[in-house]
Amino acid sequence: MILYPAIDLKQGRCVRLVRGDMNRATVFNDDPAAQARAFEAAGFTYLHMVDLDGAFAGRPVNGEAVCAILDAISIPAQLGGGIRDMATVGFWLERGLARVILGTAALRDPVLVRDAARAFPGQVAVGIDARDGRVAIEGWAEASDMRDIELAKRFEDAGVAAIVHTDIARDGVLKGLNLEATAALAEATEIPVIASGGLASMADIKALLKASNRKLNGAISGRALYDGRIDGPAALALLARGSEEGGRNA
Repeated sequence: MILYPAIDLKQGRCVRLVRGDMNRATVFNDDPAAQARAFEAAGFTYLHMVDLDGAFAGRPVNGEAVCAILDAISIPAQLGGGIRDMATVGFWLERGLARVILGTAALRDPVLVRDAARAFPGQVAVGIDARDGRVAIEGWAEASDMRDIELAKRFEDAGVAAIVHTDIARDGVLKGLNLEATAALAEATEIPVIASGGLASMADIKALLKASNRKLNGAISGRALYDGRIDGPAALALLARGSEEGGRNA
């Protein structure tokens, strides 16, 4: 079970939004690279990044900040937002990203997802952002009629490395993960699923270790890490202990 600390980039700074609203952004750090180093120093083993401006623009916008982060850390990192063509996928993976996340492209251009997953095995994930189970795209500004589970199952045979499942209604509001919906998605697909949106407390960390959630690959935490509601090293230790106990009881 991996706990992914999140760095969401807006105008070159680390921010957190409320339900994806760009007008409701809280700046937590003006130096994303320093924030990334702090997460690595705290013991995190994988970093999650989102180019928020890029998600709306449909192209990379915070590239300078992403490159600075990659230069500052030795742990693997994944990035979503504004990645809509093969050239951008290739650029970021060659630049040092461990994994790119295709969100809008997964719905609008599924051929790109398949081609990218084939060209870069193990390095392409699908981002499924949902509101009441329906997929949203274009930085969550546009809703679709597609159900999250239906979209996930379309890529069962594509070689996708992971699915990042975000409950938009809970993102940034610290009301807890929607583990019921995310666990249902994980049960419906063989692709590893990462939970995102709403992780708020150590109680949520403990909930990840319940048997019903054991199929999840991990969870992403943002605001709760920044404001101290979750102690990073303590959360990592709890997950490590839980994983060990789960392995012994399996």
